[in-house]
Amino acid sequence: MRGQIGGVLAILFSAFVWGTTGTAATFAPDVSAAAIGAAAMGVGGVAQALVAGRGIVRSCAALWNQRHLVLLGAVSVAIYPLAFYGSMRLAGVTVGTVITIGSAPLLSALIEYVLDRSKLTLQWSVGALVGLIGMGLICAAENVSHGDVGGGASVPLGVFLGLIGGLTYALYSWSARKMMLQGTRSSVAMGATFGIGGLLLMPVLVVTGGPFLTSWNNAAVGIYMAAVPMFLGYLTFGYGLSRVQASMATVITLLEPVVAAVLAVLIVGERLPSLGWVGVGMVVGCLAIITLPIGLARRPVAQPRFEQP
Repeated sequence: MRGQIGGVLAILFSAFVWGTTGTAATFAPDVSAAAIGAAAMGVGGVAQALVAGRGIVRSCAALWNQRHLVLLGAVSVAIYPLAFYGSMRLAGVTVGTVITIGSAPLLSALIEYVLDRSKLTLQWSVGALVGLIGMGLICAAENVSHGDVGGGASVPLGVFLGLIGGLTYALYSWSARKMMLQGTRSSVAMGATFGIGGLLLMPVLVVTGGPFLTSWNNAAVGIYMAAVPMFLGYLTFGYGLSRVQASMATVITLLEPVVAAVLAVLIVGERLPSLGWVGVGMVVGCLAIITLPIGLARRPVAQPRFEQP
């Protein structure tokens, strides 16, 4: 029980700092979505691998035996930021975040059902439904406030990219936890997955990252994105993922679009009507339903250990 509570708190912290990424990206408008994503997840992923370097070296044999999980997670890590930041640029900070993070719990549950034969409880299902309805209200409110957010035909493409982002987020969460359940330390599983994914993003950063060097402001945005949401956020996410199932973790991260929506209103200047704030309240309610009392949310599961590298 105590370990699960610690895991939930760690994932909540991750969700909060992730929710700042869309607003942070607006401070570098001349940097492309591909460059933002490659810098954030690429540099942050390589940093995770370096921190876990000794553990990764010691676990080479185990990681080779899990190479299909490592590869699946790494490719998902490489695709995720390109889809996510592309979605926010095309459909707006709030809608892009809501679609990406909002689709992840259902996709994660589907992955667990198909691949692990895992059954979801009624409590989890009700909580997820409340959260998804809340995010739907946020999207509807955003459209009412801004009309064609992001500009006409770009919105459907932004939504599609958001769904791709949600799928890849669910996939790397599932693969990393699967590695942990098979005995790989959390820091090693996350370091290997994100390190390889980060390397896959390096060519994208080389090709598109020139604008980061044109001003201190752009450079500061890149450094923040890599160091705080991606490196620190995913380090704590790995800690939490070692203590709760992937589908529950993705539901807890529904806090991210709430943070994104609030920051978009307070800092970016996006307007969120009353309907949107109702949606924000429902997402918060979803977190309460899923996690309180946490011991009833799911049947007990094997808990892998989290260790520092």
